[in-house]
Amino acid sequence: MITFFQIINIVSGISLLVFIHEFGHFIVAKIFKVRILTFAFGFGPDLVKSTYNGTKYCIKIIPFGGFVSMAGENPKDVKGLKDEYLSLKWYKKVLIAFAGPFSNYIFAVFLFIFIFNVYGVQTISINSSIGAVVKNYPAEFSGLLPGDKIKSIDGIKVDKWNDLCINIRKRANKRAFFIIDRKGHSFELSIPIAKDPITKLGAIGITPVVIKTKISFFKSLYLGVKTLVIQIVMTVVYLVDKLISFEKPSIAGPIGVIHTMVDATKNGAYSYVKLIAIISTALGLFNLLPIPMVDGGMIILFLVEGLSRKQMKMKFIQIYNGIGLIFIITIFLFATYNDLIRLNVDKLFR
Repeated sequence: MITFFQIINIVSGISLLVFIHEFGHFIVAKIFKVRILTFAFGFGPDLVKSTYNGTKYCIKIIPFGGFVSMAGENPKDVKGLKDEYLSLKWYKKVLIAFAGPFSNYIFAVFLFIFIFNVYGVQTISINSSIGAVVKNYPAEFSGLLPGDKIKSIDGIKVDKWNDLCINIRKRANKRAFFIIDRKGHSFELSIPIAKDPITKLGAIGITPVVIKTKISFFKSLYLGVKTLVIQIVMTVVYLVDKLISFEKPSIAGPIGVIHTMVDATKNGAYSYVKLIAIISTALGLFNLLPIPMVDGGMIILFLVEGLSRKQMKMKFIQIYNGIGLIFIITIFLFATYNDLIRLNVDKLFR
């Protein structure tokens, strides 16, 4: 059951990320003197509004995300005026489109710096001790507790966390006998090992012991940028690998994101802030993918315009965006399907 506090955290978190993305577009568009029609926080009817220099600034009744509306943004409305978005030089349009995802990256780095500076660096212990037990998974139902140390699985000795993971992963849909050490006393547990529907690997729902180390602000700054780069590179490598292998990538849709955010709010501020940073990184990366209609697709369109030295015809942009819309809807449906599979599997362990 989702609580009111969790709903507030989910709505505020997603809204902030969308708002920051749109604010990036807004600032750079202003720099290039594009006429901004509306800059809004939320959707629906206006709750509070004010007009300044021809731009309506408003807070809407549904506080979920936001948007910036620019003159000449819709190909149908372009009149060729110099303050219209699509009438700008190609490189200015590229910078405006890039500013949204870049703002998400900047915000993610800020959050990573905050995490490292406040909570320190967290490293995983190499031994086979359990740091936490995931709710609604076999480990919890079998009676495993944080602090327990797994000594062997089906008679195979495990001293390191990596060895433990390898042995669990290859026993999907099987029952295994674990020797557990709890405060110096050993006993045996028979635990059914679940099969992850996406990775097809075994899992019982345990995490390793985490060791925290305090670091300086400048070290936090370095690690914040490094973490952002690692997140981006790992995601791109994963997607490229799946495309080359003709395999379905495991991606989360709105249901999956909300479900993960609910779990994060239960685990405290650290988990919540870290998740928002990761989502902000993912949002920036998704918008830079070469998909028509999103920022990355538009950047490619404007780069082609710059190389050919010919402004794109408005009819072509309309068709281009239409293809992008179909593609985005397809991704949305696929991600939602993955979300529903994960939720149904979670229910099996309840």
